[in-house]
Formats: sequence, C-alpha cells, structure tokens
Amino acid sequence: MDPVSSFTATAIDALESAKPILEKSHAAFQFRIYLADDSLWLTSGQGKTGNMAFRLAFSGGSTFALEEQKEEGGELRFRLISSSGEFEVTVLFPVPQDAIFHYTTTFKPALPMLVPFWPKDMLPLGGSGKPQQAGKVHADQVGTRSGVIYLSMTRPKAGSVFYFQNLTALGAYCEATKTAAAGLVGGKWPELGFSLPLTTEEPLPANEKFVISDAFVRLSPDIPASDIEITTGYLNNLAALYPLLPKPEVKYHEWRDIAEKGLEGLANHKGCWMFADGHPYLNAYLSDYKNPPEIMVQLAVLLPLLEFCAWRGEQHSIAAELRDGLPRFYDEELGTVVRWLPALEDNLDKSEEQKQERVMDSWYLYHPLMNLTRLADRGDKEARKLLAKSVDYAIKVARHFNYEWPVFYRMDTFEVIKAETEPGMGGEKDVPGSFAKLMLEVWQFTGEDRFLAEAKKSVKRLKGLGFDLFYQANNTAFSAVALLRLYKQTKDEWYLDMSYVCIASILKNVQLWDCDYGYGKYFPSYFSIFPLRDAPYAAAYEEQEVYSTLHGYLQESADVEILPSVRLLVAELVRYAITRMPFYFPPMLPQEMFSDTVKTGEIDPNLWIPLEDIQDGWNKSGEVGQEVYGACISFGIVPRQYFKSPKGDYTVFIDYPVADVRFGKNNAFSLRALGEERGTCRLIVFFKDKGARKALAMASNGRGKAQPLEPTLAEGSRLEYQIQGDSKFKMSW
Repeated sequence: MDPVSSFTATAIDALESAKPILEKSHAAFQFRIYLADDSLWLTSGQGKTGNMAFRLAFSGGSTFALEEQKEEGGELRFRLISSSGEFEVTVLFPVPQDAIFHYTTTFKPALPMLVPFWPKDMLPLGGSGKPQQAGKVHADQVGTRSGVIYLSMTRPKAGSVFYFQNLTALGAYCEATKTAAAGLVGGKWPELGFSLPLTTEEPLPANEKFVISDAFVRLSPDIPASDIEITTGYLNNLAALYPLLPKPEVKYHEWRDIAEKGLEGLANHKGCWMFADGHPYLNAYLSDYKNPPEIMVQLAVLLPLLEFCAWRGEQHSIAAELRDGLPRFYDEELGTVVRWLPALEDNLDKSEEQKQERVMDSWYLYHPLMNLTRLADRGDKEARKLLAKSVDYAIKVARHFNYEWPVFYRMDTFEVIKAETEPGMGGEKDVPGSFAKLMLEVWQFTGEDRFLAEAKKSVKRLKGLGFDLFYQANNTAFSAVALLRLYKQTKDEWYLDMSYVCIASILKNVQLWDCDYGYGKYFPSYFSIFPLRDAPYAAAYEEQEVYSTLHGYLQESADVEILPSVRLLVAELVRYAITRMPFYFPPMLPQEMFSDTVKTGEIDPNLWIPLEDIQDGWNKSGEVGQEVYGACISFGIVPRQYFKSPKGDYTVFIDYPVADVRFGKNNAFSLRALGEERGTCRLIVFFKDKGARKALAMASNGRGKAQPLEPTLAEGSRLEYQIQGDSKFKMSW
C-alpha cells in the first residue's frame, strides 16, 4: 500500500465511522454525502468497494456544524459553520443519463486568514477503512494548464474518474492572496485532486465570499488500458464536460485591420530586418542583430503572407524579397538547406547548443522543408529545386537515427549533441510525425512511392507513446494531419486513432480557464496553447501553427467519420484562438505588463508584431522578445475566416473552420460550418456599402431541413448570426 499522510489517515477513519446524511442514485452510480468532523464528503461508486471520495468542504481542523441542508430542483445545498468561517456547497447532476456531477464551494472567512496547508479533495477508497490499493493517473495539471486529473482505480477494479477544476473561479482568491493557479490539480496516490494555492503572507480578507472550488466530475466503470484508449477517453470525457463549463465571451476583432497594420510594420520597421550576404532577411526578433538569419523565419512569414496577398488580390514586395533570399540557405557540401544563413554562421556565439556551426535542432530541419513543399505546390520552381536537392539528406538523417530523433545533432557527422529533453524522457518524440507529413507532401506532387513508404515507417515510432508523444505543439499538430492522410490513403484505423492521440496530447497542453488575476486581467487566456509540455507561457508562433494546422485537420476530415469529441474540441480551439490571439500584439496591451528585461532584441509597444510569450498573470510578458516571425498570425487567420464575394460587395466572417464555401448567382452564399452541434459560432456579413440588407438566411444541422435564421445583430452595414457547429448556412437577399 502507498504511504499516506496523517491527514488522510484521519479522514479515512472519520469517513469509516460516519453515517451518510444524504443518499442519491444517478446514472447507475450511488452517491452519499457524509459530514465527518472537519470535512463534508461525497462518495461515488457502484459497489461496496472501490468508491471515490470527494472532499466538498474543509474547515481547516475545527469541527463543522451543519446549519442548512436543502434539495430542490435537483440541486443539493449545504451551509456549514466552523471557527474559520462560513462555507456553502452546491452539488448538481446536470446530465440525466451521464454520471456527471458538479460541485461548487464558497468560503467567507470569519477573520483575515492565511492558508498554509490545504488537503487534496479526492481520496480513492477500497473498503475496510483503507484507501484504494492501486490506481493509475493518466494525466494531471502541469503548470497553468487545465485543472484536470484523469485516473483509473485498478486494484480493485473500480472504473475511472475524469476531474476538471474550473480555475477561472479562483480569480478573486488568487488576486487577494497574490497566488497563482499553477500545479494545483494532481497529487500522489492516494492523495489526489485539487488543493488551494497556499498563502503564508497575504491573507484572505474577513467577511468576503470566495469561490474555493468549482469542480466538474465524470465517472466511468471502464478502465482504459492502451495509449489509444487513454487518450480517446481523455477527449471524450473532456467533450462531455465542455458544454457545461463556464466560458468567457467570444469577441470579434477586426483581423483585416490587424493584418494590414502588421504588414506595414513588417515592411517599414528597420528592426525587423537585417542585410547580409547582399540580401535583406527578416530577424527572428525585433532588433536582433546578434544572430544570423534563419530559414525557418523567412518561410514562416512568407507562406502565410502569400495566402494573405492572394486573399486581398494584391501582392507585396517583401514576399519577393523573402523568396529571393532562400537559395542562400543551401549548403552545397551537406546537400541541404540549413537553419542559419551559411554566410554568417561563423557569427554564432555558441551560447546555446544550437548556436554552433552545423548543429541542428531536429524539428528545424523538417519545418522549412514542409514550407518549401507548400511553396513548390504554388508553382515556385526555385522552391521545388531546393526541395529536390534537400529531401534525400532529410531521409538520410531519419534513417540514421532510425526515425527517433535527438534534440540536437551535428549535421555533418550526426554526432548527438543533446539526446534527451530531460533525463529518461527521450528526444523530440513528435518529429516522426513532422517527417511523415513532409514525406507525404513530397509524395503527393512527385508520385514516388518511396516517400509514402518513409512516412509509414516513421509514424510507427509514435506507437505506444500516448501523451508522451508531445514535444512541441506545432509538430504534434503536423503529426495529426500526417496520420489522418495516411488513414485516408490506407483505411487503416490505427492511423486515425493515432491522430486522436496527437490531438489529445495538444488538448492536454492547453489552458481551459481564464487568468483573471494580476496582469491576467488585461488579456484573455481561455484555451491558450503552450508550445512545449513544460513551457511556462503561451507562444505566438506555435499557437498560430496549431490553429492553422488543426483548422486544416477538420477540413481534411470533413468527409471522414471522426470522433464527435474531436470535432467539437478542435473547432472550439480554433474559435478561441481567433478571439484571443490579438492580445499577443503590444498595442492591445498596457505597457506596465511588458517585461523589464528582454532576452533577444527589444520591444516596440506601438508595433503590430506580437510578443512571443504571454505569461501567467503575476509575471510580465514579452521576456523572450517581440517575435517578427509571429507576424504570420494575422496573415494566416484572414484567408481562413473571411470570404469575399466575387464582386467584392460583401465579405463573410466566421469563427469556426468551414468547408464547401460557395458564392452563387443572385447574391446567394452558402457554407458548411464544421465542428459539432454542441458548439456554436459567430457568422458576420459585412456589406461594402452602408445599410444592412434585408436578407433571407437559412440553417440546418446534420440532415435536418433548413430553418429560417434571424440575425442576432443588424447594424449599419453588418448582419450577424449565431449558428451551430456541423451545420449548413445559406443566405440570399
């Protein structure tokens, strides 16, 4: 048996001797409420053993007095008094046929109060006065990611628990105590779940009510075994709770203006550029003149910029400048394009492993090559030439490392400079998927089956990794798309299931709560995407790539029966990315939240170039630098979310991924909103001239008959509608 603290031993003894004050059956589970000395408990289970106990309230050591107990309208209410203050607990069972419950606890301190200790709120019980003998935690909170713990009770076998703590509700508590909502949900078996942020200096003020827990729980009798079952279970459980979670308002931002401002700043701000080897190149960070130009930076901006220029119907000179500089990154001796501009490679200061001549970060080799395939697919002969000259080296590296890449290696000798991200954690585990995506794209326009064979070999290295597959968010998203394409090519279900593993790994690394304390009050953070599994901040460029790649995943899977949970959650990720990412741009933020020190370059608060990093509410942002290659955010969003009529007399915006966009005769317009019907999205029609038109709009879900749809806003030259995911929208006037 795992060791327990004295607090857990006392809690088990108190529960063993207590009698339930309320019993309830719901969705084949038995629920009991116990008042046991200093805690109010809810237990859930389907038999005499293997119950999970949830601590609904904790007095801090003094005995509770139950002042009030009510049950009305399906809601259980309890009011308790102790020497520390007054507690109110509500428990709801919001879904009739699903074993989901939601409990909220508020606390009003009787006097200014410090919180030097707080126990976890979940305790697996095995019967006979003992905790559950064994179990497995599949996922828990890392840093400021979602407040999730997903676990199974394995001995005795008693099912699984998916627990979600709504950390948004802790905003007032964290603001008052100057604490953060990081690393609060997890624990060591059997002491699991959520505990309050501890404070020994800033007390909770007396006689003010604070939410101290807001938990959503889903129970299952099943125990997932394989990595696919675990990650699919994560997706399905999260999607089951997601419609119940409080969510921030989704606001419209004028991305067309943001893109134009970003393009102007990119073109005219001298800090964005460096002149080297007879040619202008973009810096990675504003006013970064220490590091040589990088091919990834040039292509990361060029491809979205070309998409944006095609959308606006007007080219821009910097696109040609970026394209014309690409051949200078080719190394004749190695037979491939390289990361740093060879002419300035001697300037690398060797301050980091990758800042050395011919040292490659594994994913950095394949990322530019993927963008070269996109450029070649647009008919660019020089890009195709560079790709053709580099692809065999890319395969040579993959085979040398047997499709398991280290973090850093020497490009000439393949000497490993850094093998693992951390001791025992392996290298860049999602690079097999990035490499496979590159191989599939080369195969698609060459028709050479050797590239398809390489893709199939590579993705087999993802087998069995589960959540550990995630190294970097954009690479994991690339992997999901590669696996989806392999499924569509082969109809082998394993590829589709593995694409779900990738998506679950990304969703485990998002922040499904809004940081409303400290500087967090100035920016939305709901559904933020973290670039690395242990990164302390959300990052602009990786967010944009995850957004655009998973947007494409839904479009490519529009004719495939994928999991409803994937359709719902990916569409919602896209929606919140669109409403949140404007707040990477300094003009959207108060200067007081900018970091006092900048690692690379400098920050211009008036420039529409994003900060790389948005930190937790108590930390200043922009510490890494102002990310020039992050300018691609707006260039990537506009063509995916705005659709102009052929005559240019109106434009349609939608904040979900879409398919089947059509402009017909006599002002007819139609599209299919992707996602899932449990989600909703905003659709806006902007007319070029003044005055909103009287329009006939129709919408239908699934195979249902189209129904008339009234606008939620008709103002000036704008009509706005709310439609469900997985629906068809038609409009004429």
